[in-house]
Amino acid sequence: MPSKQNLMPVAGVLSGALVWGLIWYPYRVLQDVGVSGALATLLTYLLAMLCGAFMLPRVWRELPKAGWWAVLLVLSAGWTNFGYVLAMLHGEVMRVLLLFYLAPLWTIFFSYWLLGERLNRYGYLIIALSSSGAFIILWEPQLGMPLPNNPAEWIGLSAGMGFALSNVVSRRAAHLSVEAKSFSVWLGTALLTAPLLWWQGGLPDQLLRIDAQAWLILALLGIVLCATSFTVQYALARLPANRAIILFLFELVIAAASSYFLAGEAMQLRDWLGALLIVSAGLLSGKLYAESR
Repeated sequence: MPSKQNLMPVAGVLSGALVWGLIWYPYRVLQDVGVSGALATLLTYLLAMLCGAFMLPRVWRELPKAGWWAVLLVLSAGWTNFGYVLAMLHGEVMRVLLLFYLAPLWTIFFSYWLLGERLNRYGYLIIALSSSGAFIILWEPQLGMPLPNNPAEWIGLSAGMGFALSNVVSRRAAHLSVEAKSFSVWLGTALLTAPLLWWQGGLPDQLLRIDAQAWLILALLGIVLCATSFTVQYALARLPANRAIILFLFELVIAAASSYFLAGEAMQLRDWLGALLIVSAGLLSGKLYAESR
């Protein structure tokens, strides 16, 4: 049982996992009423920035010393969130999420390249488990190679890479405050939607077609995203990394249940086997972080 001191941080991580295990559904609702994934992402993250605007004075003060690591954090965190939304809109929820949760595998490589961290015994086991899980999920005998089956799965895989990179860059950019890092997530996500919306064209018409109910959903999503960012950052600052990783895996449980009941998506036996290996790799990544402390 968590102590009273750890109860709030634990609740913070679990609430973040709950939000991210369910957030695909309102984005699909918005898409069904004519609000594209790119536009919905832009508006919700702009609204999150608006909710967190009180952080701007501190962010502006840190800007002169932010450096190129802050730019890389903006881009990697931005693609993590934008890619996550696009993949969830157009792919099977659990397959996309399991590919996203290969992040511990990519974290090992990014940590080596950017932080100079050497691979230990847990790192080799994480590579083996993650690779085996992905192989089982993606293997299609008629295709001959274990590769993502569609653009949504490729996007989910790349968003997981972005997630791993943003975590490593966040550790490297230790000079940035929690507020600056949180703001970079919202800013990066909003910025990366702009090229796609510009390429699609017709943005004014798209905005005019959004009805009051859709605006209400967008506003609620923006508030939830802002609150979740603060809650999770608060929790991560007070929990050991190995414990937080285990709690974050609760997202997979929520996503599996919600995709079954809300979208009628059921996992096959091989998906469950692959999930077991990928979750095991996620649990072991906690050991990896604990040993490096």
